[in-house]
This record gives sequence, C-alpha cells and structure tokens, in this order.
Amino acid sequence: MAVVSSPSGAGGVGKKSAQSAMLLMALLASDVNAFNNLMTVVPRRSGRSMGGIASTNVANNRPHFHLMAQHPHRTDVDVQFGTADTSGTSWGYEEDDMDDADIERIRRKERVNELLAEHEEEIKEERRKKKWGEFSDAKTKEDVKRVEASMKEKINEENSVKKSLANQAGIQFEILAPQESSVYDEDGDIKIIGGSSKKGGQWYNKVDKDLEQEWEELESENEGDVADGQSSKTDTVTVNGKIVARDTLQGVRVGSAGGWELEIFPGDFIVHRKFGIGRFEKTCTRPKSKLTDEEKKAQDKRRGELMAQELKKISGGATPEDIQRVRATFGTEEDDDPISNPQITVLEISYADGIVHVPVDRAYRISRYKAGDTIVKPRLSRVRGDTWKNARRKVEENTLALAQDVLALYATRETLQRQPFDPSREGEVKEFETSFKFEPTPDQQKCFEDVENDMVWRSRPMDRLVCGDVGFGKTEVAMRALFRAILNGRQAAMLAPTGVLAAQHYKNIVKRMGEGTPYNRKICLLRGGMGVKATREMRAGILNGEIELIIGTHAILSKQLEFKDLGLLVIDEEQRFGVKQKERLKLICSGIDVLTLSATPIPRTLQMSLSGIRDTSTIKSPPPMRKPTISYVVDMNDEILQDAVQRELDRNGQCFYVVPRISMIDDAKKTLERLFPDIRIAIAHGRMAKNGAEQSVAEFAEGNHEILLATTVIENGVDIPTVNTIIIQNSQAFGMSTLYQLRGRVGRSDQQAYAYFLYQEETVTEQAAMRLQAIGELNELGSGFDVANRDLEIRGAGSLLGTEQSGMAARVGFDLYMRMLKKSIRQLRGLDLPLVPRTNIMLPGQQGSMEITGKNKKGDIVRVNAYNIPKRYIPDENERVKQETSARLAESTAALVALTNDWKESFGPLPASLQVRLKTLHLHACTRRLGIDLVGMKGNEDGTFDCVLRSPGLRPRHWAAIVPELPRGIAPKGLDVAFPGRLTLSGEDENVAGGKAIDLKELLEDPSLDEDANNWDALDQEEIEAIKEISSAYQIKKFDEVEIEQYPRFIIRDFGKGPKAVDRLLKFLLPLAKVVLDKQENDKDAAKMAAELREKREAIDKQRKAQEYVDAQKLLMAD
Repeated sequence: MAVVSSPSGAGGVGKKSAQSAMLLMALLASDVNAFNNLMTVVPRRSGRSMGGIASTNVANNRPHFHLMAQHPHRTDVDVQFGTADTSGTSWGYEEDDMDDADIERIRRKERVNELLAEHEEEIKEERRKKKWGEFSDAKTKEDVKRVEASMKEKINEENSVKKSLANQAGIQFEILAPQESSVYDEDGDIKIIGGSSKKGGQWYNKVDKDLEQEWEELESENEGDVADGQSSKTDTVTVNGKIVARDTLQGVRVGSAGGWELEIFPGDFIVHRKFGIGRFEKTCTRPKSKLTDEEKKAQDKRRGELMAQELKKISGGATPEDIQRVRATFGTEEDDDPISNPQITVLEISYADGIVHVPVDRAYRISRYKAGDTIVKPRLSRVRGDTWKNARRKVEENTLALAQDVLALYATRETLQRQPFDPSREGEVKEFETSFKFEPTPDQQKCFEDVENDMVWRSRPMDRLVCGDVGFGKTEVAMRALFRAILNGRQAAMLAPTGVLAAQHYKNIVKRMGEGTPYNRKICLLRGGMGVKATREMRAGILNGEIELIIGTHAILSKQLEFKDLGLLVIDEEQRFGVKQKERLKLICSGIDVLTLSATPIPRTLQMSLSGIRDTSTIKSPPPMRKPTISYVVDMNDEILQDAVQRELDRNGQCFYVVPRISMIDDAKKTLERLFPDIRIAIAHGRMAKNGAEQSVAEFAEGNHEILLATTVIENGVDIPTVNTIIIQNSQAFGMSTLYQLRGRVGRSDQQAYAYFLYQEETVTEQAAMRLQAIGELNELGSGFDVANRDLEIRGAGSLLGTEQSGMAARVGFDLYMRMLKKSIRQLRGLDLPLVPRTNIMLPGQQGSMEITGKNKKGDIVRVNAYNIPKRYIPDENERVKQETSARLAESTAALVALTNDWKESFGPLPASLQVRLKTLHLHACTRRLGIDLVGMKGNEDGTFDCVLRSPGLRPRHWAAIVPELPRGIAPKGLDVAFPGRLTLSGEDENVAGGKAIDLKELLEDPSLDEDANNWDALDQEEIEAIKEISSAYQIKKFDEVEIEQYPRFIIRDFGKGPKAVDRLLKFLLPLAKVVLDKQENDKDAAKMAAELREKREAIDKQRKAQEYVDAQKLLMAD
C-alpha cells in the first residue's frame, strides 16, 4: 500500500458532469494515478492533507481502492467503492469533534460515492465488456452459442492460414487442443488450487458478483430442454477474470525434419536464447520483414500492378494524393495480396518491456522454462539492455567451472580399478538366461548388453542406472548381474527400501537360482526384526563367504555387517533412501560394481544422467498385452469412492486403498465399511508386528480380502495380477515418484486398470497441484523417465557434484542450462570420442577377431581367445588369468607395450603364438580408443574391396582435431573419413579423402557445439544413440545387414581380402590412436588442474573473509 497525499492550496470545484466524467474515466481505465490526481482538484480550507490509499490485488491485476479519513486520534474510516448504498455508512465520530478540514474531507468522499452511485450502470456495462469480452452483448444462451460458433470458425480459418504459411517455410505445424486433464473441471476451470481461496474486498466487488451471477444464470438457461447427444454447457473458460472461448487456449506444436520440436500453450513461460525469459501468448501472422532478392522483385512488380488497377478505377485521372493514398495501403492490414504483403506465422512472446514475434522457423531457439521453483514465477526478461546477456555470461562461467569438475571426476573414475569378471564364464550366464520364461523386450536386451560390457569388458567399477517403468523388467537385468557376480566367486547384495519389496525379491531369486535349482546358490534375506541370534548367524555366514547372495533392507547398511568379498551391489529404488543411507552406501560401494534400479530417479540422479556423468540405460518398451492405466485426479467424495470400488468388485477383482499416514487408516476403514458393510479389508503398514505387513499382503494376494488398506509400504514389490484398481487418499501429500510407483502396483495383467488420485482442495499447494496435473497427464506406458523429468522441472535440479546449480538453472531455465553445460563439456574434452568396450571385427579368416573358432586334432570345435596366454608360458592359473585380463582390457598400445615388457622380465621371451595374438590386442586397443565398434569388408563395382570401420561417435570436429597432430598435418593416403549428411554443415554426405590437406575451419564449425543451432536437439540425440549402437555392435552377425552409409566411418580404400589384414590396419590406426590418447589425457590433466586451482582460490577467499570477520570483531570489542 502506498499513501498518496493531495497538495495544499485553494481551488474551485469543476462542473458536476465534468468531474463525473473524469472520475468515471479514471475508474474504468483502472488508472490509479489518474484517480488520485482527480482527488486533488477538490478545494481545501486548511493545510492538512487528504489521505488516498490505493492497493493492487496482484491475483486479479485490478486496483483496489479505499479512501481513509486520516485523523491523529481516531481510527481511519474505510469507504469501499462499488455500491450505491451509502446511507448506512458510519464515520466513527461526530462532526462537533472535527475541524473544518475533516468535515470537508468527508464531504468530498460522500460526493465521490454519489458520483459512483449515479453511474453504476455505466460502470457495470463497461465492466461487462471487460470481463465478458466477445460475449458482452449476449442476452441468452443461444447468443453465447452463436458467438462461440463464430469465434470457432474464425479461429479455425486463422489456424488453417498459419499452418499453410508454416508448411511453406518447411515447418511442421500442429494445433493442440486446450490443455485439459482431470485436474480441470467440466467448465475448464482449475479445480486444484494452492492455499486458501479466501479473498478480501475488491474495488468492483459487488459489480463483479452481479456479473458472475448473471453469467451463471445465462449458462443454466434451458438446461432441461437439451436434445440427446448435445451439451448444455457453453464451451467457455475464464482466464485472468475474463470469459473467453476455450479454443483461444489452443496450444501449438512446431518442429522440423531436422529433429527439433516445441510444444507450448498460451501462458507458458519460455526461454528464448537471445531475448531471455518470456511468456507465450498466442500464434498469429505478421508481414514478412526480411525478403529475398527474388521476393523483393516479385513484390515490387505486384505492387505496381495493384497500383495500376486501383488508379484505373478513378474517373477523371489520378492525382498525386490518390497515388499516395494507394501506396499507403501497401504492407498494412488492407493489403491482403500474398505477393505484395507476404505473411509468416509467428509466436507472440511477451517480455517485461515489449512483445517479440518469433517466426516459427526460428522457434528452435525457444524452450519451455523449467527451473524447479513453481511457487515463484520467473521474472520476465527485458528485451532492451544487457541484463539477459549478462545473465547468460554468468551461467556460462558457472557451466565451464562445472564442466571442469565433471572432467576431473571422469579422470578420477578412470583411476579406479577392480578385477573384471571372467568372459569365459559368460556361457554359463547365457544358460541361466534361458530360465527367464518371457521374451526380453528390445530395451531389456540393450540393458543386458550394457551391464555385461560394464562388468566383463571394463576395468573400472560399474556405476550404472537402469531406468524403467514398474513391471518393465528391471529386476531381470539385476538378476542376471547378480548371477554373474556369484558365478565368478564374488558375493553380491541387493538392497531394497522396504521389507515387502525385499521379501518379493528374495522369493523370486530363490526360485531362479536358490537351493533346489540346478544352480543351488546360498541366498539369505536380511532385514530388521529377525532376532539377535538369527541375525548374528547370518552375519557370520556372510563374513566367512558361506552366503553368496544377500537380499535385504537397511540392515545391509549396518556397520556391524561385513562381507568376505563383495563384488556387486544392486540398489532398488534409490530415491527411497535418505542422505545418511547414501553416505553409508558410498563407503560400501567403493571399488565394487553398483547397479541402481529406478522407475523415477531423483532429480539429482537424473541430472547426472542427462549430463553424462553417470552411465544410464532406459527401458521404455512395455511387455506384450500391457495396457496404460486410466487415471483420475478428483476431489475426495463418497460417490467417487463407491463407484471405483464397486466397478472392481463387479468384475471379481481387488483394490488397493492407500493413505499417507498410519493415523488415517482407522478413519479410512470406517468410511469403507460404511459404504460397503460386507467388505473384507486387510491392513498393512510399517509399524505392524514382525512380518505383519508381509503376512497381510500374502493373505490379500490369496484372495481372502477385497481391499488392502495400506500406507506406502506397498509402493514397491507388490505384484498381484488380480488387483487392477488403486485409490490414493490425500494424494496431494505424496511425491511424484511415489504416486507413479503406486499407480504401477496395478495393471500387471491384460485387464484394464484404474488409478484414483483423491485430494482435499483446501490443503493443495501449487507444487502439489502441478504434481497431480503431471501424474494425470503422464499415464502412458513407459513414461517413468518423463515423470522424473517433470519432477526435475517442478522440484529443481538440486546439488550436482557438491555445488548448488538450481540458482543458475533458474536464471536461464533448465533446458538452456543443460545445453550450455554439455557445450562446455564438449569444448573442454575436445576429442570426446566414446571409448568402445569391445570391437566386433568381421574380416576374412577371422583375422583380428578377439575370439577364434576352430577344430582341434580330434575334430572338436574349440574357441581360442586372442588374449589367452599359453599355460607353459605362465603356469600359475591365477597369475595367468590376471595377466590375460590386463591384456584384453588395455586401453592403449602403450599400455600393451609396457605389459609385454613386464612379461619378458618376469616370464622370459614371448612365444611366437603369443606375439601373433598381441597384434590382435594392439588392433583392438586402437579401435576402442578411436570409437570403432564394427569392422568389415564392402565390395565395389570394380571388384575391389574396401575395409570399413564404423565409428558412431565420430564427428567432423574430432577429425579436424586429429589431423593437425599427424605427420605433416595430413591424414594417411588411402584412409578416408565419411560423414552422413545429418552431421555435416552442408547437409550432404561428405567424404574427406586422406593424403591431402583439408579445410579445417569448415570441419571445426560443428553445430553440435552451438546450443543455438536449429539441429542441436537432433545432434544431441545422435550422441545418445551412438552409445546405444556401440553397446550392441557385438551382437551383429553379418556386416552386410548394417546400413553402413548411415554412420560416420573410416574407409581404407582397396584393402583386399588377403592375409596380413591386421598389420595393414595397424599401419593406418596406430598414429591416429596415439594422437587421440595424448589429447584426451592432456584434456583430463588440464581439467583437473583448473578444478584444483579454483578450489585453492575459493579456500583462500574463504580464509581471507574469515580473517576479515575476526579483525572486525576485534575492532568492535576494542571500541
């Protein structure tokens, strides 16, 4: 509130009509300053000021006026405008107590009130135009329907024009229905609101209430006389207090064949790379401002023709004024000729100081604003000035520092080593896989390959996140990893957040590999409440190695538990563990393989995955016959509850009923028993007696009860096909991942499943409203990763690598922040070629292959691996296996040379057979370093054969960085590099020939380094897909089945099919691999040094500030 005082001085009162008109103009325009200025024209008899107090109701963008008589000893008098009835107003004191100035002020207020009363009808009519908009002249429902039809027709015509213009520009343009989900009521108004809906008095309070009542009466008119199949409701919604047709809220999806896509709705906050944070208002058409030379010539010619046509219509000859009049219409709304005034489709974006129209073919520069703080709306940027530019500069500095930390982390991770698992045992793992009775989905198969590569073909410990929907097969990925670990003589553990989930895992794993199965493995279930003796015996068995596989809850994290030789830890639903548990996990997981499973990873985990810090595999393909669960987000009431339960009972099914707190169970049970007197209810929660919750769930699964009333104890691990309805009470109290997990408890069969998210409106916060809206919208199969992304959008990114990033992300939006971070990482890494776990070499005669199949003297088929060392050379088996592992996982030829020198010193000269095999190992070290995952032969029309080496992660910028470091700065003659058109600046397939100089500048202008490029999204996705291709390359059986032209690749021309193929390949690849290794090591060292220097500076600054504070305190005490 701001107090506005009128200046002292004498003056005369104007005519009644003039003052009335001025007052009305000020009021109707909602102009606070004009109104206050108007109050200063009234004469005064003393030097005291009249107080005028104006406030603005932020929620409704309407001024809210009170006039108060200011008196030093009396309460201010509150006179509220908007009503004609002032006869009963009490002023709180007698005239005899007042001086002349007080009396004059009150009389002036009375006069203002009289003026408002006289013109209330005019105010109401103007208010109607403002609040009803296009519908202000409607008197009946038929009038409303008529206006709706007219507006819909107009909107459809405009949309058709917009789409046509966008398509002409090569842009896909699709109109989206107004955003609706179950969080909206049938009138389109949001039912879920945050906080209290209580509002104070408003300026037009009575007028607005009258108009609202009038609209309700108009809408309810003739409700009983509606023909079958027709709706009695008007198709309108209220936006910012104004009634509009629902179609005005239509969203738009624009995109291009290049891969970018944008989906936004009116009111969405967006981020434009150049202009900053704005608010999307609508799509519209505008004259095209930048014309090509051809378009300009055509425009001039057409305007000349139009000028001639118009002038011919003028009888008696045209004057210069006539010519000027016609010319003035060109380029205006009157000029509807598509050549004279070409139009384009634009997105209208509001900013703090203006409006920007962005052509749809430039919409790739826009992304929806996400920063994680939905309570505080972002401040709109100013188009003029350097505020946005400065914000971007600060964020770029931040992302550069973070990128250095990321690369330092990469370097640290590479120094961690552990004994990988034996590839010779993979045959037994394949045999175990046959006990899986379902056909793996494509994404599952990809996860199996990723985990195998991590555990068997990498020397650093695995740290992989497997993200997949509930019921999509994450547990099978974990089970195969667990079996591989214990098969190799290591212990394995699986950590679950609840006893119910741990018991479910234990039951399933014992069936597959426990005692009584062909594998006969010793498995135990460790959890709280087992008794001191049983727990002590189990811990002893784990310590001495008798127990191979441990399934458990938080008891696994106990400091009293020690493992003999833990090799793998699987963490199910990581988001359910707190900070203390994760700190303990860091200690346990040091130097061992870690596999994390999650349907909805926490924001920090997801951010690490998106930025490439953490290896991630995603399962999105659903099992056969699964149907999406139909979700309802509705206000809590008995009718909904009764319908939901009765539907399930009618088809002989069962229901889950979930409450957020144990204290709510009794009330919920009474409600259910009141609605269904004969129903049988089982109860499960975390404070029941030993095994009580598990027992209740087991009895429920056997069909002894119709409803399981529980807390989130059933969030994980409960898989009952007969339960296909879940009701979640007070759903606003749950997090998004919990809601998603709970919904995943149903729909485990081919039956249609239903989920009811019931809420209490008075306790819903804005973040809760957004969570419920998101859970209602994201109900498709495989949307768990999308749910996690939306949770990241709502909650924020949190802390990454120990530094708070949410503040920086809020400045530019999360999408742009991640783009800038990835750009910084790519620039610092330079040669960020992905390291390939193993290369599938398919040359004639199995040359260069890591595994060679042949026959022994007896005719039996045998397999010999290139890394096998003859037994007579290293007789000790353990030592031989250790050295074989070092050889097969060597990541550079330099490492192999150092290893063989050690062999010579320790075991003597190398046997001839081992020297031949070492060439193959050197070849694989080169291909892995160069990102080559597949090698094969391709015939030419002239009968020659080329050797083609696929490198999915190779980019033009990489080749531009490698070539200058080669001898004479030129690639070897005969070695070409080919890039598909989607990766080149020209958009055409390009072949960079070896043996001659190349244009490095053109290669270095890589759009994948520019987050503002129109094909950033496509190229960024290309980087992700490249990693997938690399992991699956070893499964390829025939080289001809691969569309090799679709990938970046090295080509050795006229390679031939003769012997010595490995030698010829090494001649070309050894120099390249050395350059890549040296540059990558230098990049890592530079990043580590930069991070260490920054940490030292920060420590010095912190120490200096602390000393300054101490000195200041000493000075204060001395005074």
